[in-house]
Amino acid sequence: MSPMIEELRDIMARLRDPETGCPWDVQQDFRTIAPYTIEEAYEVADAIERDDMAALRDELGDLQLQVVFHARMAEELGAFSLKDVLDGISAKMIRRHPHVFGDGPSPGWEEIKAAERAGSAEDDSALAGVASALPALLRADKLQKRAARTGFDWPDADGALAKVVEEIDEVRDAVSPEHQAEEIGDLLLAVVNWSRKLGIDPEAALRAANAKFEKRFRAMEDMAGDAFAALSLDEKEALWVKAKALQKPSS
Repeated sequence: MSPMIEELRDIMARLRDPETGCPWDVQQDFRTIAPYTIEEAYEVADAIERDDMAALRDELGDLQLQVVFHARMAEELGAFSLKDVLDGISAKMIRRHPHVFGDGPSPGWEEIKAAERAGSAEDDSALAGVASALPALLRADKLQKRAARTGFDWPDADGALAKVVEEIDEVRDAVSPEHQAEEIGDLLLAVVNWSRKLGIDPEAALRAANAKFEKRFRAMEDMAGDAFAALSLDEKEALWVKAKALQKPSS
């Protein structure tokens, strides 16, 4: 390991020392730290989205700390060490790129991963390995891509669109809140599938829509000032239309 990685490892070891370490760090375990790990990954993505290199530098450091934290806890249990983690990922990257690090052909990334799963996992489903902790939208996309590789897929986007329309009707026909929730889930799944058939990343599309909504809503607030909350729905809708017009790209 590099001296910098070793320094960070040693810092974490001191923080986790039961007698002289930080009480907060000492009492943590994998489950309590996992939410922070996910949060740091999203903060990396946010810095990239904002094209903020200074923030990206800091957030990558925070994410690296999460790796070291988990590895230290595992080492305390005698499971594996940070060196094992680094050795493992290095070996994996070399194995998955035989066309770069050897004389082998260049098989598809997903095909290599599928072969690894088949050789090591007890679960031999085509859906094996899609982490349940992924955001639901991202996981839906991954599950459907896996299913599609087995031939379980609409032949074109029109079939996927027809399923979206069918699911909308089923939401309308639902007779209870529980049934509505179930059908809304099916509808969202169908929309993700339609997005995939159109070649659109649903996660990226929804992020962009969120950003657009936030920008327009903030513009509405700026235009109305302190009076915004007391405006009628029609007045707010008029502000929305105005904000939308102001933010349309000029032709």
